[in-house]
Amino acid sequence: MLIPIILSGGAGTRLWPVSRAGRPKPFIQLPDGQSLLQKTVLRAAAVGDGPVLTVTNRDHYFLTRDEYAGIDFPTPVQFDYLLEPSGRNTAPAIAAAALALRQQYGDDAIMLVLPADHLIADTAAFVAAVDCARTLAERGWLVTFGIPPTAPETGFGYIEAGPEQDEAPPARVVARFIEKPPVAQAQEYATSGRHFWNSGMFCFRVGDILNAMSVHAPDVASAVGDCWAATAVDQLPVTLDADTFSHVPDISIDYAVMEKAGRVAVVPVAFDWSDIGSWSALAAIVAADDNGNRILGEALLVDAGNCYINSPDRIVAGIGINDLLIIDTPDALLVAHRDHAQEVRQIVGQLKRQGHATVQLHRTVFRPWGSYTILEEGPRFKIKRIVVKPGASLSLQMHHHRSEHWVVVSGTAQVTNGEREILVKTDESSYIPAGTQHRLSNPGVIDCVMIEVQSGDYLGEDDIVRLGDIYGRS
Repeated sequence: MLIPIILSGGAGTRLWPVSRAGRPKPFIQLPDGQSLLQKTVLRAAAVGDGPVLTVTNRDHYFLTRDEYAGIDFPTPVQFDYLLEPSGRNTAPAIAAAALALRQQYGDDAIMLVLPADHLIADTAAFVAAVDCARTLAERGWLVTFGIPPTAPETGFGYIEAGPEQDEAPPARVVARFIEKPPVAQAQEYATSGRHFWNSGMFCFRVGDILNAMSVHAPDVASAVGDCWAATAVDQLPVTLDADTFSHVPDISIDYAVMEKAGRVAVVPVAFDWSDIGSWSALAAIVAADDNGNRILGEALLVDAGNCYINSPDRIVAGIGINDLLIIDTPDALLVAHRDHAQEVRQIVGQLKRQGHATVQLHRTVFRPWGSYTILEEGPRFKIKRIVVKPGASLSLQMHHHRSEHWVVVSGTAQVTNGEREILVKTDESSYIPAGTQHRLSNPGVIDCVMIEVQSGDYLGEDDIVRLGDIYGRS
């Protein structure tokens, strides 16, 4: 049985301000309306024999579930989840996934590890590469996928290939893994025919990767084993034990295992591939006008060339500009020269040190029950637009420092306000004083939309005492 493992983690800091910790890179919507995560799970479903297992942060579980629900799959797909309390890199994620599969399917099950943020257009070529990798994995090889380099890229790791693998041509034995090289070396690798970009995709049997982990990364194997033993695996979705997981080493599967193990093969792929690692990479998939400008949203340009503009919410006007990246969101604007696209992460680092809110969340924040958008805020007040999905419910909660006034503008709300249960219809409202237990549910069949006006001395999101929650967040 071949089981796809989708690794959906990482912050995607080079794609700020669209990618943020609360809604990172895999959830970015591409020009065709699908996200990177949705495209990945469609590829996974095309090759897997069993369920698709997604390893992601527990805070992204509901976002991921909603992304999958928005896809019309050709055939039914079963989804399993393994939730991490924090990010610890790819080696622990793969080890935990392997232990989960060993328990359910045994050591001979084959894992196909796919990062959630890659873009691959040619599904047929992808399927062919997976078939080759599967053949090798069935025979005990640890398999990676190599991308033929199209440029002397210094931002990727490389794989140097040895002789062709007789058991499953055109796969080749891996001679060595190479870290991100300087320009001169990258130029040599781009034309050698022996070097490939390291894609971060892998294929191996459960027993083989766990054995290799115990030999080459025993600290990871032991720590993840302790975590798995402490995890309540009968409670779905499975969430890894937070206390023991915090002691797991933070290390990639390349460093931990692949660079040290024997019987490692690389499958050279025949499909176009991008890890969408920067705004320049994302711009490349947008059609250019006669002046080389690529626009998502609305823009008016005069004497402008080779610019990428992403502004879905408001018009951008540019005069006499060239080679710029302009990324506009409701609460943050990025302007950068295209040659400096990789340096966006430095901006994010500075914002983190300042504790700036734009690192974590957008103005619109998605929750299991729907979403809220901050419309305006100031001293002692905040105004939100809240959308609650049919049948969904906010947690039973209270606030120490703020009161709230809810005005329903569309749909119907079932409101718990202290000891009272009331039905609030369109153009009606409910006032909740500070310290009062309250909850809002949508009993209808259409979205409930309301305006919330908060007032008080402190309006932070951490002033929420959850007393009960159908999504397990209390």
